[in-house]
Amino acid sequence: MSQHILPTPLGRCVLGFGRVNVTPPVGIYHRCWGAARHDASTGVHRPLNATVLVIQDPQSEEHILVTLDLGWLREREIDRLTQSVSERIEVAPERVVITFSHTHAGGNFDLDRIHDEGGDLIPGYLDSLPIAIADAIEQARSNKQPVELAYGVGHCDLAWNRDYWDEETQQYVCGTNPERDGDDTVMVIRVTDRNGYLIVTLINYGCHPTTLAWDNTLISPDYIGAMREVVERDTGVPCVFLLGACGDLGPKDGYVGDTSVADRNGRQLGYAALSALEALTPHGTEMQYAGPVTSGATIGTWRHEPLNEARTHVVNHLTTEYMTFELPLVDLPAQAELDEKLADWQQQEDAARQAGQDQEAADYRAQVERTRRAMRRVEGVTPGQPAPYGVTLWRLGEGVFVLVSGEPYNLLQRELRVRFPDTPIIVGVLCNRGTGGYLLPADEYGKGIYQESAAVIGPGGLALVIDNISEQLRTWEMR
Repeated sequence: MSQHILPTPLGRCVLGFGRVNVTPPVGIYHRCWGAARHDASTGVHRPLNATVLVIQDPQSEEHILVTLDLGWLREREIDRLTQSVSERIEVAPERVVITFSHTHAGGNFDLDRIHDEGGDLIPGYLDSLPIAIADAIEQARSNKQPVELAYGVGHCDLAWNRDYWDEETQQYVCGTNPERDGDDTVMVIRVTDRNGYLIVTLINYGCHPTTLAWDNTLISPDYIGAMREVVERDTGVPCVFLLGACGDLGPKDGYVGDTSVADRNGRQLGYAALSALEALTPHGTEMQYAGPVTSGATIGTWRHEPLNEARTHVVNHLTTEYMTFELPLVDLPAQAELDEKLADWQQQEDAARQAGQDQEAADYRAQVERTRRAMRRVEGVTPGQPAPYGVTLWRLGEGVFVLVSGEPYNLLQRELRVRFPDTPIIVGVLCNRGTGGYLLPADEYGKGIYQESAAVIGPGGLALVIDNISEQLRTWEMR
């Protein structure tokens, strides 16, 4: 049977947008890499932003999405930030979703770094964040209006698999692997007002912002800054970035100190996003077959036509679901064991430095960093007990936002899109609603892959997340 309609998936709701600059002060503690030789930042490559979307449902409740151009915050800091923002704007904490672009060049704001160079600036910066975010939310509230969301799909090969087997040293390393598939899917959303005027775009892509690594000393949003610049220059409206599932994905050209490489990566994604935005049908329409026209050939013509009543009803649908379920843990070391290991590595670093053994000191310092991060993993979890994991689902018309905790492997979004091929799936990671760390497919555990060493959730956890999300989407009759 011939297909007579080529629809662009749509959604309609009340939405507001806000943005504020949250660039940390130059000189703040910046070291995010074990191999880094510096502690404090020395300048700014591009500014960092806090971007807010306020979405209002038919019951007039607000649902807040905050995207921060930062790498991460520890559980206690993100909980404190969420609570502070919630109180300032008088919205329940579960309806305030805070997520991160995950740039590894934004700075490291763990409070256990306050005694290191630049660490004295961390508390003041963290205190400023809820104020800035609340300001952005008030901006968004002030311009809330009925909007139409048009969902589109593009493609960009910036992201490559990063679980590389090093034959020579017989180990997995975290680097570009040309023998495993990545995910080139770029999800875009065009947001227009009731008159069809563009007011904001959203770009959703899964690729670790790790272009800039240990040799970079500048505060930077990584590739995201240049991507936004490209899209905003062409469209003339703000661009929101939402990081997709990319636990096993990173830029093909990365781990450098050259900011021009980050800008090149960003332009690549920006042009791909613009292509997908240009492919969307005009506001409020779908393509319908209009019949043959006799010419030199018999031409089959299509027209952009307004939506029919049945489709309009679906497009206007808005539903939210806030889920929490339990996942299995990996075997975690005891705090006392980590304390002893940290003291040992610090002692070896000090001894090597005093002996003038700079390379050895740098290697020991990297081990200190690994141990500090391992200590962060055990915070807030009870060995032998399952861990709570939060998922936020927003159905906006014919598309769904899937906002999850931690850093799941890309399988999460690929599998959801296979199970629901007719539903645009927008995945956001590193959200503030449960246990963090990496989530790997069960068959990737036990191989010595880096992500397992930074995981809290054990084998089978990722599959449970996918199945729980799928079950909810089926109750919404998503296809």
